[in-house]
Amino acid sequence: MIATAQQIAGIGFTSQRTRTRMVCRLMDRGIHNEHLLQVLNTVPRHMFVDEAIASRAYEDVALPIGEGQTISQPYAVARMSEILLEDGPLRRVLEVGTGSGYQAAVLSQLADQVFSVERIRSLLDKARLRFRALQYRNIHTRYSDGGWGWASHGPFDGIMVTAAPRTVPEALLEQLAMGGRMIVPIGEQRKDQSLTIITRTPAGFVSRAESDVNFVPFLSGKS
Repeated sequence: MIATAQQIAGIGFTSQRTRTRMVCRLMDRGIHNEHLLQVLNTVPRHMFVDEAIASRAYEDVALPIGEGQTISQPYAVARMSEILLEDGPLRRVLEVGTGSGYQAAVLSQLADQVFSVERIRSLLDKARLRFRALQYRNIHTRYSDGGWGWASHGPFDGIMVTAAPRTVPEALLEQLAMGGRMIVPIGEQRKDQSLTIITRTPAGFVSRAESDVNFVPFLSGKS
C-alpha cells in the first residue's frame, strides 16, 4: 500500500505547519545544514510512530515504538545527521539499528544508498512497510546482529549507530571507508554516554566526544 498525500501531510498536531515549527526549534538549537533542514521539514515523522501517539510526533522527545525501543528525539536525529554530513555528500551509509525507520528515512534523502540493520524482527517488519508506503527505494534492510554491520556492501562513507555499546564493535570499524566517519553513542550506563565521532585516517582511527546523550543499550543477537 502506498501512503496518500493526505496521510503524509497530516492534520492538526501532525500537519505540515507542526513539522515546520519543529524545524524552527531545531534551527534555534543550532542545526544549520539547509539540505538537512529541508529533509526534516519533508519526512513525515508521525508515520513512524503508532497512531495513538502520532500527535506527539513533532515534540522534541524520544517516543516508545515497542520492544523496549524508542524513536530518537528530533534533535538527536538532526545533530547526528549533520555530523555525518560535515565533509560533504555521502554515497553509502550504514545505519545500525533501524528501529522505527525514521532515521533511515532522513538519511535516504541525504545519501545515495542507505543500508540499515535491525536485530528485532517485529520492528524491522514495520519499518519495511513504512519504507514501501512512502516509496523510499534507496533504503536496504537486513535482519541481523548490528555488531556485524553489513560487510558485503561496505566500505561505508558514514556509519550511524543508534544504540549505545560499551566499545565500538571491531567489524564496524573495519567497514568504515578511508576518510569515512562513524557517529556512535558510547557508554554502558545511560547517564554516562557520550556521542562519539570516529574518523578513519591513513594513520588510524581518530575520535572525539561531542556531548552527553541517552540512548538504549546496544545488544547482541537477534530477537
